[in-house]
Amino acid sequence: MNTPSLEFGQVTIYLGAKNGKYPDGNQVVVRGSDTKVVFDTPLVANNLKRELKGTDMVILGHVHEDHTAGIHLLPDSLVLAHEADVDAIRSMEGLLRHYGLPPKLNAQMAQFVTDEFFFQPRPDAKSYHSEQSWDVGRSTITALHMPGHTGGHCALLVEPEGVLFIGDIDLSGFGPYYGDGCSNLQDFRRTLDRLKEIEAKAWVTSHHKGVITDRKTFLDMLRAFTAKIDDREAAILRVIGEKPSTLHDLVTHRFVYPDWYEELWAESCEIYTITQHLKELQGVGAVLENNGLYRLAV
Repeated sequence: MNTPSLEFGQVTIYLGAKNGKYPDGNQVVVRGSDTKVVFDTPLVANNLKRELKGTDMVILGHVHEDHTAGIHLLPDSLVLAHEADVDAIRSMEGLLRHYGLPPKLNAQMAQFVTDEFFFQPRPDAKSYHSEQSWDVGRSTITALHMPGHTGGHCALLVEPEGVLFIGDIDLSGFGPYYGDGCSNLQDFRRTLDRLKEIEAKAWVTSHHKGVITDRKTFLDMLRAFTAKIDDREAAILRVIGEKPSTLHDLVTHRFVYPDWYEELWAESCEIYTITQHLKELQGVGAVLENNGLYRLAV
């Protein structure tokens, strides 16, 4: 079965199932005249063994289980991750710290990423820094630090092709995900503002949307994606406005996932997400807290 693909000069994008919908993803391959590079290795990488043969370098835009599912295929390739994320690929312990789940769930999570995503730690992984560039022969790759989803999340820009891999800024209807222990809502807000200013000819998401080649379409999608943050904030304010609430009350209400969603990380994600919104709302004086009870300031 052939994997659908799109080409932009020396860049090929192989589309995972349903445009890379989680748990799959979209695979970017840059065939420079000097160096062959892949961005991330999602599940679809396991169907691309011939296409990935001879890979010199794996650049991880960020580290999560669904972005490292093919690294086991490339034991001799150099693996690079941003300095804020690199510990999460070097060891299972580092990955679990990245997620920040309650310790009682760590064994289950370790089993999950191993069984479903073939996670293999790469203690030999090297770190890269923000705005680092690589000349791969007739193309240049630059890491644009876009934190929020993780501390080291980066967009990877290939020039002169103008292909911008934006990773888990996936433009989905779900909206931004900032529900891990390494996530940061304020960083994500700044990232989304910055992304609007980056010039590109094609925008590639890890999931859902695949490849967008029209700037207006991209900006419209980015605007709708960004609005999900304010939608969540408004929903939290509505609940607190109806009745002063504890964090437990709010987590039980669910603002990220539907009630029926029961994956290992669901409750932890709600806690991290809601807590960050509450911190912001307290910072602007919209919400007050007393003995663990949150209420509107007016």
